[in-house]
Amino acid sequence: MTDVTPTDPGEPQEPQESTTATAVEEVAPDPHALDDAHAELLARFENELGAAVLDTGKAFGMPIVRVQRNEWRRAAEVCRYTLGLDFLSYVAGIDWMPAPKEGGDDGGSDTSSPVQPTETTYGITGSDGRYQVFARVQSTHGNVGITLKVDVDEDALLVQSWVPVYPGADWHERETWEMYGFVFEGHPALRHLYLPTGFEGHPLRKDYPLLSRVVKPWPGLVDVEAMPGGDDDAEPAAAEEAS
Repeated sequence: MTDVTPTDPGEPQEPQESTTATAVEEVAPDPHALDDAHAELLARFENELGAAVLDTGKAFGMPIVRVQRNEWRRAAEVCRYTLGLDFLSYVAGIDWMPAPKEGGDDGGSDTSSPVQPTETTYGITGSDGRYQVFARVQSTHGNVGITLKVDVDEDALLVQSWVPVYPGADWHERETWEMYGFVFEGHPALRHLYLPTGFEGHPLRKDYPLLSRVVKPWPGLVDVEAMPGGDDDAEPAAAEEAS
């Protein structure tokens, strides 16, 4: 038998260490954080452009930079010739004005998801007006890239062309000119890419009237005559048989 000495209930007991592990609250990583390669890329770009950089931001691990209007082409030159970003992904425009409700303020409720804003809001790095042009360039060998933005003056609507630096910007700028009305200074030949000659307006502006095809004839619309033996000929034939 084992000799067990009973514990005196009145004797103070030493505290026992808890065997339950303390739960450590895990902090989710920032999905927008830049990795070392992109942080270095952004730092080099800011060093080259200096005061021409108006603001910087990040989204899903990618740097975003807003630059001055008069330095837009120089920003492209820095990207291609200094940073080695040899691939132009796209050039596009944006209109930050809220889309007007169909039918005015008394129109139906917004069924889009997410619900569209009713006041002007700007994206990452902000804007000083309604319009912006943005572009994305990348390295085909370094797995890094950067998105650049530039504000567009609402009266002049002028933007420096990137075609002298990235020839592939040609069609992108033609499309942006066509859809928004931005004029790219230095572009070799701004002409329609999708829309017919004589088309009025710029379809991607938020205030473009979506019912314009009803208000005025579609440019290039051709009247088509009925084919022989069609429905138009069937009615007179049926009338003759009835008589």
